[in-house]
Amino acid sequence: MPLPLLVCLTMIAFAANSVLNRMAVDSGAIDPSSFAMIRVLAGAVALCMILTVRGGALPMLDRGRIVGALSLGAYMIGFSLAYVTLDAGLGALILFGTVQVTMFGWSALRGSAPTVRQITGAGIAFAGLLLALWPRDGGGGDLTGAMLMVIAGLGWAAYTLAGKGARDPLAATAANFVWTLPLLAMLLLGTGLHAAPSGIALAILSGAVTSGLGYALWYSILPRLAGQTAAVVQLSVPIIAIVAGALLLGETLSVLLGLSAALVVGGIAVAVTAPKVPAGHS
Repeated sequence: MPLPLLVCLTMIAFAANSVLNRMAVDSGAIDPSSFAMIRVLAGAVALCMILTVRGGALPMLDRGRIVGALSLGAYMIGFSLAYVTLDAGLGALILFGTVQVTMFGWSALRGSAPTVRQITGAGIAFAGLLLALWPRDGGGGDLTGAMLMVIAGLGWAAYTLAGKGARDPLAATAANFVWTLPLLAMLLLGTGLHAAPSGIALAILSGAVTSGLGYALWYSILPRLAGQTAAVVQLSVPIIAIVAGALLLGETLSVLLGLSAALVVGGIAVAVTAPKVPAGHS
């Protein structure tokens, strides 16, 4: 299959997680806690099956498992709870913007001197993120949902940064999913859990297909993409989620959401396409 088509399928899978979660929770077919736990369980099963077919050990006792499980758990919990009130497109935009701005800030703190263009791009993206987070009446969501999605974004950024040095990203992800399941069970099991067959089906679809298979596909094509290209193609994820939310869930495409998306995506595009500073220069 051609590489551009594989990239498109992967980005659609990533965006679909927002649509599936919102569709399941907003309809009342499942509560957000049950959705998160079933999603992680289905993802763990799918990833372990892929690992079994491909071959390789499950690194359950590696040092990175604690950080991996905690950060993945923060992402899963924040993500599911946020979609009680957030539209799919807005949630994806906040998640994406938080992840990218956090990773840029972490890189700067670690001594990677940013260029003027990178700082400008990050500033534009941050302004768009603030606009997306701004409390407003009517369609979209509320501040609580937005803050929960920020927590999810911080969790995913930490998960990504912690996993950068993984020798086998697919195996590490499978192990992290397995470890995250009991963590979510301890934090989320309680009263108010309910799940209709349609909600369970959407959670399994999100966990096994758009998460598990989506991550596996991404890791398989990532070595064939330049680092800058890999960052740029991910700019499409919130846009796909916004359009899908409008078409499939009837979500409103407001001027404010469009402006926020333009600032976040445009700012990050400016930052990630900036040329690197040669060693010894500022």
